[in-house]
Amino acid sequence: MRTVILRRGLVALFAAAVTFGAITQAQAETLRIGYQKYGTLVLLKAKGTLEKRLAAQGVDVQWTEFPGGPQLLEGLNVGSIDFGVTGETPPVFAQAAGADLLYVAYEPPAPHSEAILVPKDSPIKSVQDLKGKKVVLNKGSNVHYLLVRALEDGGLKYTDIQTVFLPPADARAAFERGSVDAWVIWDPYQAAAEQQLQARTLRDGKGLVDNHQFYLATKPYAQKNPEVIKALVEEVRAVGEWSKANPEDVTKQVSPLLGLPADITLTSVKRQGYGALFLTPEVVAAQQKIADSFYQLKLIPKPLSIKDVIWAPPATVAKAP
Repeated sequence: MRTVILRRGLVALFAAAVTFGAITQAQAETLRIGYQKYGTLVLLKAKGTLEKRLAAQGVDVQWTEFPGGPQLLEGLNVGSIDFGVTGETPPVFAQAAGADLLYVAYEPPAPHSEAILVPKDSPIKSVQDLKGKKVVLNKGSNVHYLLVRALEDGGLKYTDIQTVFLPPADARAAFERGSVDAWVIWDPYQAAAEQQLQARTLRDGKGLVDNHQFYLATKPYAQKNPEVIKALVEEVRAVGEWSKANPEDVTKQVSPLLGLPADITLTSVKRQGYGALFLTPEVVAAQQKIADSFYQLKLIPKPLSIKDVIWAPPATVAKAP
């Protein structure tokens, strides 16, 4: 009897071990991508080319939508996704919070794709006029640095204004109610406010910021799966090249997803940067400047070293032309 019980116990343990191994293996073979409603990853998701390519490597793709970069990187930080794309600022806040991330690639600059907006009839005519005013933005988003740079360029301190932190939908509502004086925002919300609310652009990113988009991965995933990351970057690059050449087709595809008219979407599409380039020393230095600025303003608790969190692609990954 004892022998039978022991054998049954061993069989049960073996079955459990096999099941656990299968679950672990399934998790290891799933690439979890975080995306936002707008951008190149939306187009990549719609095309399905990544899924087809990775299927040959035995890898499934799982997509999760996030309302903004800070939320997406929180998902990266807690391990719910392996890869995603955000603007310049969210990875700085995430790294400061201890996220184990790596910068994988970046998109070309898109300085016109973010701006400080004011109501059409606002008496505010320059950045200097923002002194003492309420300015709403999504904390830790790409536009956070635009605001810092615009104030600096206008001779104001960050403490000269009253910041109000709200996500885009709530920020627009506050802007429309007139409970804030200015809104710092990115496309497509920017283009929608310009055309639907006749909001005026007080200052966009030109001459102030690059407004790069960065592709990021968790360090463990990128180190264990370099060939998957390689394929992902190459597919993003291909979709980017197609997007640059076909803005009207991109608009038709993205407009229904955004719930915005085609003319507003087209404005956003034309202002976006497309591609996937590996980080250069110049881009790393620009990102380091952002991190240093936020530390000096006490917006992050410690100094950061951006060069320490740059992914080194394997030699087999071809450089972009």
